[in-house]
Order: sequence, then structure tokens, then C-alpha cells
Amino acid sequence: MFHHQALRIFYQLEFFMALRAFSHTEIENVSDALDIAEDVTGNFFKFSFGQWKKHRYDVRTLRSLNRHEIRPYAFALLNKGVRQTNEYDSRSREQDFYSICLQDHLILNALKKDKDLGLMPLLVYVFTHELVHIVRFCNFLKRFDDTDREREEMIVHSQTYEILKELPVPRLDYILDSYQGHRLCGMVS
Repeated sequence: MFHHQALRIFYQLEFFMALRAFSHTEIENVSDALDIAEDVTGNFFKFSFGQWKKHRYDVRTLRSLNRHEIRPYAFALLNKGVRQTNEYDSRSREQDFYSICLQDHLILNALKKDKDLGLMPLLVYVFTHELVHIVRFCNFLKRFDDTDREREEMIVHSQTYEILKELPVPRLDYILDSYQGHRLCGMVS
């Protein structure tokens, strides 16, 4: 039994070590794509700078993910946690905090398989999609732990499309077309 467990652990480690993470140049694209996604998502929901700052989240790439956060599907995993914050009047309180866990290996593999994809437009889509989820959770439009995930995904894909459809990013239209089957017809809130 120990031998089988050791082999399984070895193969899991080998799998994780073989995953390709973003290069330094690709990380710069991640940063630029996040800036674009934050801007267009904030504009869509008509957030002021202060309102946008209330939506607490960070972005983590493969190098900073824990093993349980690495997935064989989806370009990003959205985790929810709680963080302590200190208010101006010295009181401490807990606030929801989200982590967008990019799956570098899956994104890079998709780019390798489909030459019509581009890193920047794909990341803009992924970030916008995850930010829409965060906005919906933070504004109580949807519960994070709700079981009807399929419908929520369709709503979020629809809103992501509405946000990005006019954005002049090369090859973004290809990505929007790729997700067409995941959207609801018409806007649903």
C-alpha cells in the first residue's frame, strides 16, 4: 500500500513540475490585461474609483498557487476567503476577499493549440469574466456558494460579452465568438 501511495505522490509531483508557468514577458501581459479588464468592468457597472476599491481581490499565477488550486480545467479559479482589515477608528473587521488563480499551464496550452488565440485578448476575457463574478458576489446579486453554477456562468458570459463587444483589442472578437454558446440570449441579471 505504501508503495502505491508513494508512486501516486511521485506522479503528482512530476505532473506539477511539468506545468509551464508564465514567463516574465507573459506576466507583463497579465498586468496589462488586468488593467484593461478593471477599466472596462468598472465602466460597465458605473463604479467610481472608491466603489471599485471595495471589491477586494488579488491575482495569482501558477508559481504562487497551492497544489489544491491547480486545476485541469478552466483558465482561472476564483477562491473566496476572509481578511482582517483595520478601519480608520482602530476597529478590526473581517471582509470577503477573492483570489483569481490563473491557470498558466492551461492558458499557454490553449495558445499553443489554437494559433488564432492571443494571450492579451484571452487574458482580458478571463479577467473580465472573473471580475464580473466578483462584482456579482460583492453586490449580493449571487451567492458564492450557490449550487446553480451553470446558470451563473451563462449570465456572467453574457455580461462579459456585453462589456467587451466594442473593445478594440486584436483577436478579441475570435474569443467572444468562441464563448458564444456559453451565453444566455439577451441580458439576464
